[in-house]
Amino acid sequence: MTTKRVLLQAAICACATFVAHQAHAQADAFPSKTLRFIVPFAAGGPADVVAREVAQALGKELGQSVVVENLGGGAGVPATNAVVRAPADGYTLLFAASGNVVIQPLLSRKRVDILTQLSPVGMVTTSPHVLVVSSQLPVRTVKELIDHAQANPGSLNFASAGVGGLAHLASEWFMQQAGIQGRHLAYKGSSQAMTDLASGQVQAMFSSLPSMKGMVDKGLLRVVGVSSRSQSPTYKDFPLIKQAGLPGFEYTTWYGLFGPVGVPPAVVEKLGTALGKLAADKAFEARLREQGVDLHVSAPQELAERTRKETAAWDKVIRESGIHLN
Repeated sequence: MTTKRVLLQAAICACATFVAHQAHAQADAFPSKTLRFIVPFAAGGPADVVAREVAQALGKELGQSVVVENLGGGAGVPATNAVVRAPADGYTLLFAASGNVVIQPLLSRKRVDILTQLSPVGMVTTSPHVLVVSSQLPVRTVKELIDHAQANPGSLNFASAGVGGLAHLASEWFMQQAGIQGRHLAYKGSSQAMTDLASGQVQAMFSSLPSMKGMVDKGLLRVVGVSSRSQSPTYKDFPLIKQAGLPGFEYTTWYGLFGPVGVPPAVVEKLGTALGKLAADKAFEARLREQGVDLHVSAPQELAERTRKETAAWDKVIRESGIHLN
């Protein structure tokens, strides 16, 4: 080996050692400045409210401020891209809903494996959907809804806030599993959808409970089932859809934290440790429950696996439903 090559290898090793030491030093000092949550929804909505609760609680655990930046629109793509392009130092995190990282990549022109673009940090909350029907419909259970649809083919319309959203996919999956015919009606937002549901112009809809609660309490809408695997503390008063002759019909929405690819493992571990401490905070748990979500903190590996499994499951629904991709 020539002297020049020996010197070159020595220089490479020295550079790698320096970079490694720098990375360790940055991880040891983390966090030394304000963190950012990029939220792919407008301010004031359910995701924003939960994100701010989590940001405040996590900031206390980390000893640094966590600011929330709303970057809504574009089906969450602008917010996701902002995090993908951010430095991989753990200071910029995507506060994502499951639809942002599971469904939206399936609906893009070029399907993207989101886990090649983002690094899971941890799940924070989970929440099932409720299946609600217009009180003008003569049904009170999931079985009665299915029986009604079978006796009146094509009479059942499902509303949602837009094509390709979780509520839309859930209605398609429900019809597939139940063997019934119906139509999906896409609205530009949930407000008009709920108004038409209450008036009986549409018959059913999947949604989170908090957005429906006012109309449910007034008797305009009726909850016939909940989409979770098991009874949730927040939704314990409602029967499980999967127990009404639809075994396997179970899903939840969730919020999780993701960073850019390459965040140092030691930084991810610190963030995970802080999230884990939130799981024992009963007051924090109660505040989240008021927003209709259950505290569910997970490790990065669990979040990655959940993202993969749900991507495969919803991909099957999309293909079998013939939903046109953007």
